[in-house]
Amino acid sequence: MNTKRVVGGLLTGIAAGAIISLLFTEKGKKIRKKMYTKGTDVAENLKNKFSEFIDTVDEKIQMAKK
Repeated sequence: MNTKRVVGGLLTGIAAGAIISLLFTEKGKKIRKKMYTKGTDVAENLKNKFSEFIDTVDEKIQMAKK
């Protein structure tokens, strides 16, 4: 086996373990809530930006038709 692959796998395992332990502890509830809130905010922001984009494209199409 390649030493770099072993070290990479070990580091990946440690990182995954740390993330899992954060998410599934009592503190993890707070972290999950923050992640959910942030994700919801990002999704809402993305929806708004997409809606603005669609409106802009629609306006340009209407102007081109005139």
